[in-house]
Amino acid sequence: MTILKGSQLHKSYGSLHVLKGVDIDVQKGEVVAIVGKSGAGKSTLLHILGTLDTPDSGALTLCGQATHNLSAKAIARLRNEEIGFIFQFHHLLSEFTALENVCIPAYIQGVSRSIAEKKGKELLDYMSLTDRLDHKPGELSGGEQQRVAVARALMNDPQVVFADEPTGNLDTENSTEMHKLFLKLRDDFGQTFILVTHNTELAAMSDRTLRMQDGLFVE
Repeated sequence: MTILKGSQLHKSYGSLHVLKGVDIDVQKGEVVAIVGKSGAGKSTLLHILGTLDTPDSGALTLCGQATHNLSAKAIARLRNEEIGFIFQFHHLLSEFTALENVCIPAYIQGVSRSIAEKKGKELLDYMSLTDRLDHKPGELSGGEQQRVAVARALMNDPQVVFADEPTGNLDTENSTEMHKLFLKLRDDFGQTFILVTHNTELAAMSDRTLRMQDGLFVE
């Protein structure tokens, strides 16, 4: 089952033509790595696929919905309900605890505090962070902060998780654990992962690797 399909995606910033007609097709439950040199267009593509940005032309279908037909409000709802994001820098809110950070997507969706916290505790337990629920980001290690960010991305049971250099800020040991975690999440919950990475080990563990060069995929 196709969970994401992009056709002839183009994107320019001023005179810089970043994406030059990208085609991509991702099946449900796949772990796909997008690799390539800096400036190849990887992050731009990921942001468009995740509806954080819009293409200048081309079509994107995500979770059965053609995004160009959706209003800004409908896209925001799709993003909140069906998409999770993990970034190189975790973007946790420093004034909130680990549990509160994880629950934020559920609060945005209108889920009650008790239900959100129950789910948040289950996710943090899954991430082996049971004893870190009430710790703020500044009290957590880099690896722990990134696992909190992964739990937050999973809070609303998204169909697709987008990760932009998810291990770029981690040491080798934590990077390896993060790689294994993505595969375990796919196996346990059936989520689809689309990763932009410079990490060859993470790419090698994925089901499929797509290489970008000058705004297009190359063999």
